[in-house]
Amino acid sequence: MLSVGFRTLFRRELLRFIRRPKNTFMPPAITNVLYFAVFGVILGGRIDEPVAGIGYILFLIPGLIVLGTISNAFENASFSIFHGRWNEYIHETLTSPLSYAEMVTAYVAASAVRGLIVGLIIALIGRLFVPISVENGLFLVATMVVVAALFAGLGIIGGLVARDFDDLTVMNQFILRPLVFFGAVFYSLTMLEPAWQYVSLLNPMVYMVDSVRYGLLGYSDMLEIAPAAYADIAPLLSLSVLALLTAVVLTLDVYLFKIGYGLTD
Repeated sequence: MLSVGFRTLFRRELLRFIRRPKNTFMPPAITNVLYFAVFGVILGGRIDEPVAGIGYILFLIPGLIVLGTISNAFENASFSIFHGRWNEYIHETLTSPLSYAEMVTAYVAASAVRGLIVGLIIALIGRLFVPISVENGLFLVATMVVVAALFAGLGIIGGLVARDFDDLTVMNQFILRPLVFFGAVFYSLTMLEPAWQYVSLLNPMVYMVDSVRYGLLGYSDMLEIAPAAYADIAPLLSLSVLALLTAVVLTLDVYLFKIGYGLTD
């Protein structure tokens, strides 16, 4: 059973962004309307051939969902931790009877919820432009939860490492977003030369975008380019690796809280 302290911290973190929808939900909604309008309708309307047999605007949706989800999960966790350090109210949390695991779980869970809400908003916006039917619902839900939790956990690390607000902006805008854009959001890996396909596989965002695309549309680049022996289970392998990476990151978060890294500077 969840402790009162955990529920209180989780509720505080939820209310922090739910009470400010114009700051948390409106910007990604407007941004993605522009993405769909420019890249999907205007540019996509000039692309005669479907991408991997899928209409271009529909092909875009999973990548934009991933971008919105991870950006907001990361931003929420990093800002919450850094703001608490900056104004020194995180000390009240540290002196509470909560365990370090409960603290990390509350921050991660609330940030993941924000990321998932934004991802859902983007999916609904995409639904206004093109019909969407979910092909692998359980796989999609599992992938989205894992991806949101992973970047919420990375956001905690970012919030502990950052020395000013500019550091948070650099992490989100100049590291995460470029990796996503080069993560096969706007193109299929099958459109690349084999050498560039292997280079792209070094980008972890490729696996996230591909997994969400498989869950939503039933299409996976990994099924097309993976060795024959692993082709049938490629999406499951991607999800398994992401889940393992999430566990490692969350364990690191708990350890950093335990040793007080960045929390008492």
